[in-house]
Amino acid sequence: MITLKNVKKTFSNKEQEITAVNDVSLTIEEGEIYGIIGYSGAGKSTLVRMLNGLEQPTSGEILINNQNISQMSNRKLRSTRQKVGMIFQHFNLLWSRTVKENILFPLEIANVPKVERSKRAEELIELVGLKGRENAYPSQLSGGQKQRVGIARALANDPKVLLCDEATSSLDPQTTDNVLDLLLEINQRLNLTIVMITHEMHVIRKVCDRVAVMEDGRVVEEGQVVDVFKHPKQDITKKFIRQDTDPENVDTDEIIEDLIRQYPNGKLLHLKFHGGGAQAPIISKIIRDYDVDVNIIQGNIQTTQETLIGSLYVQLLGDNENIEKAIQEFHRMRVETEVIENDIKD
Repeated sequence: MITLKNVKKTFSNKEQEITAVNDVSLTIEEGEIYGIIGYSGAGKSTLVRMLNGLEQPTSGEILINNQNISQMSNRKLRSTRQKVGMIFQHFNLLWSRTVKENILFPLEIANVPKVERSKRAEELIELVGLKGRENAYPSQLSGGQKQRVGIARALANDPKVLLCDEATSSLDPQTTDNVLDLLLEINQRLNLTIVMITHEMHVIRKVCDRVAVMEDGRVVEEGQVVDVFKHPKQDITKKFIRQDTDPENVDTDEIIEDLIRQYPNGKLLHLKFHGGGAQAPIISKIIRDYDVDVNIIQGNIQTTQETLIGSLYVQLLGDNENIEKAIQEFHRMRVETEVIENDIKD
């Protein structure tokens, strides 16, 4: 569906040349929700602007349905863009137009007949849950409702690809989840390919099938979301996951370092549970069977599209032999067990 081959984008001024995207190669399959995550300056927004032709790559190729959009004429590119919808962080609505009129706008530009575009707008209003609000102006809508208008407008020309550039960053957590549920429903109902650009791992975990992690213009890690959550390889990926599994923003590393100093004879473990194991009473079994004390430092259970993932930081205290037996029991129960040493790097 979408293929990027060695894509590079540089910006030049009188003083320096800045590489925003550096040698990125990706394949995004038809009908999947693909996440691209990175902090500010990682290059993700530049990348998404190249996907709809708003920016041209300095080198490399971008293909959508086997068509190289970086080599298209302006006329052909305008036509192709109609099949690539886009929603934005700050909605980008026309404030002098009602909900329905905002949705009609791209259909007017595409010269769709009046009766047909009115029918299409009504269908989209129903789809995004704004029935009864079609005559409201953006100033009369909540943030979530504004983004629903943005989604409907992006779907007006029946696109094959929907690009979401930080589409939930301006929303509160509950509204974010509602918008993500809507995008997931649209993906499943329309078999629409969705590319999510975000700095929030929660967004990736909740709706995406696969994810690419960007840092300094490069893709440093890529894979199925559940695999990346289970076995993150890069420090930046581990940081994203730790922030997602620590909603109270507790500095887990700092707590662990303090506990290592206070209890040098204990063992600090990072446990990962998958699927049914995330809900099993494993800790109580360890305490009961191996005569160890378990100090729970921080933990969480998260859901992905495929499975439950549990993360738990614990400290085992007691006889060294019992502690080692308990660790072996974690292994036997198929709990991924990492013994955290003094030189913490994760």
